[in-house]
Amino acid sequence: MEVNIITPEYALPVREGYTISITIRTFRGHKYVEVHLFRPDWKTAREADSYDWTKLLGDPIDRDLPSNPQGSRAVVLESFTLEERDRVIEYMKNRYVSRLTAINSRPLQFPVPLGLTPLSEIPEDGDLGFIRFEEIHNYTLPFPVHGLYILSQHEKSTEQPEGRQRDLAKDTL
Repeated sequence: MEVNIITPEYALPVREGYTISITIRTFRGHKYVEVHLFRPDWKTAREADSYDWTKLLGDPIDRDLPSNPQGSRAVVLESFTLEERDRVIEYMKNRYVSRLTAINSRPLQFPVPLGLTPLSEIPEDGDLGFIRFEEIHNYTLPFPVHGLYILSQHEKSTEQPEGRQRDLAKDTL
């Protein structure tokens, strides 16, 4: 398994700001599925009230469209603190060593553009969904972690019979 951690070039202006993605060897009938991890409980981040959002958020992605800053604020709050990032990476390395091909982490670039959609607000459908790691048996992290995947972005796999894929996806990755 490859572990790629990009450290920030400067001190981040807030505690949050670290993103993590994992690549699962086979998942729900597809191979090398990239899953973007995030904190689903970001709404409880009390320190966010004290952040100077005028310095944390930048120009809109599209100047022709109105941009609500709430989505971009949520993107920051869904990211991990340095301590959480390290715990999540260690957990994934130890728990899913044979299932993952890569773990990647990088800091957000500040200022974060306006107009972003937080991962937690993307609606699930047959192609796009969430792994709720805290619902998987023997989860040991003290905070919930969710992962967003989009199956259509990945090649289909013929590695396992269809029934086995569903069990693995639901129960253990």
